[in-house]
Amino acid sequence: MIKVDNLQKVYQTNGKSIVALENIDLEITQGEIFGIIGYSGAGKSTLIRCFNMLETPTSGNIIIDNQDITRLSTTQLREKRKEIGMIFQHFNLLSARTVRGNIAYPLEIAGMKKADINKRVDELIHLVGLTNQADSYPAQLSGGQKQRVGIARAIANNPKVLLCDEATSALDPKTTLSILELLKDINRRLGLTMVLITHEMEVIKNICDRVAVIDQGQIAELGTVLQLFSQPKTKIAHEFLKQVTHVEVPEEILANFASKDSATHKLLQLSFLGETTSNPVISDMIKTHDIDINILHGQINRIQDTPYGTLVMTVEGAPENISNALKYLKENNIRIEVLTNGL
Repeated sequence: MIKVDNLQKVYQTNGKSIVALENIDLEITQGEIFGIIGYSGAGKSTLIRCFNMLETPTSGNIIIDNQDITRLSTTQLREKRKEIGMIFQHFNLLSARTVRGNIAYPLEIAGMKKADINKRVDELIHLVGLTNQADSYPAQLSGGQKQRVGIARAIANNPKVLLCDEATSALDPKTTLSILELLKDINRRLGLTMVLITHEMEVIKNICDRVAVIDQGQIAELGTVLQLFSQPKTKIAHEFLKQVTHVEVPEEILANFASKDSATHKLLQLSFLGETTSNPVISDMIKTHDIDINILHGQINRIQDTPYGTLVMTVEGAPENISNALKYLKENNIRIEVLTNGL
């Protein structure tokens, strides 16, 4: 559906060249929910705006549905954009129009007949759950309701691709989850290809099939969300994972543990994915490697339909036994983060 080849974007500012994107290669398949995560200034917003040519790439190609949009004329691009919907962080609704009027706007621009517009708007209002707010104005809506209007407006012309630019960043956590559920429902119903940019790993965890981690204008890591959680390869990927997996250990425990011998005492955070969450790995480790553990914290969440657990514990024993125990955990596909080794 979307293929990006060697994309580069360079800005000229005060006689200086600023590289926003460099050597970007991506393939996004039909019906996929694809996430792009990065810190502010990493280039993610520039990248997604290149997908509908709101930003013109300096070089490279962007092929959407077998058509290179970087080579289209102004008229051709205007038509192509009808196939690419976009929702924004700050909603961008027309304050003088009702919910119905906002959703109808792109259909009016497209020249659709009034009767067909009314029918389509009714369908969309029902789809996004705003039946009781159809005649309300944006000022009368909550943030989540405004974003639902933005989603309905973005898909009004039956696009093939939906771009989501920090679509949940302005929302509280509960509302964010409801919007993500709506996007997943739309994806399932319509088979719509979605590209989300975000700086929140919670969003990636809940909705995306694959994810690209972008850093300083380049793709630092790319893979399925499960791969990112189970086998992160880069420092920046580890940093983002801490948003949803890291447990804050009380300072008094860290201080007490830091005074112990690092060869015989370790404080660890373990991450379990899929079937390892239900296997008695820790029990078997204790039995076979002659070590003592003390569990400080544990929890199980889900990455879409896959269980994902974290466990914080201390390990004490002979150095060789601890080394063998950690090797055993890795052999069982458990990711280990040493929080502190002691002295």
